[in-house]
Amino acid sequence: MNESKNIIPIASDHGGFWIKEFIKTQLTDAGFEVKDLGTYSSESVDYPDFIHPLAKAVNEGVYNRGIIACGSGQGAMMTANKYPNIRAGLCWNTEQAKLIRMHNNANIISLPGRFVSLSAAWEMVHTFLTTEFEGGRHVQRVEKIGKIL
Repeated sequence: MNESKNIIPIASDHGGFWIKEFIKTQLTDAGFEVKDLGTYSSESVDYPDFIHPLAKAVNEGVYNRGIIACGSGQGAMMTANKYPNIRAGLCWNTEQAKLIRMHNNANIISLPGRFVSLSAAWEMVHTFLTTEFEGGRHVQRVEKIGKIL
């Protein structure tokens, strides 16, 4: 068994740094193993430098799911979604976190570091990690995501 499948990778830029640090602690306290892919301070950095390695690893099956964050969550999500097997969803509340898993089989959650509280971010991540894909009518829809018409 690939041990890294049980590890949750997490990455952010400076705008998501504090949420990343908080989520790392929460995940560890909840019994998850975490792989921090940076950034490692609140100094200004370019988010793609940290999001690309995480998305590439999830895309290649090294990890099952990942967590990313930047100031708005948008840039991180856009970067991650450049990879063909990635379905990254930006979440602002737990209902979105639940639906991106149930209906879209999202494998990366993107958090808007400047717009949600630490506790809300943790609730979303916990929901994302504990919600399963519903399958059924959603399978066909998810399969069409990667198809270019």
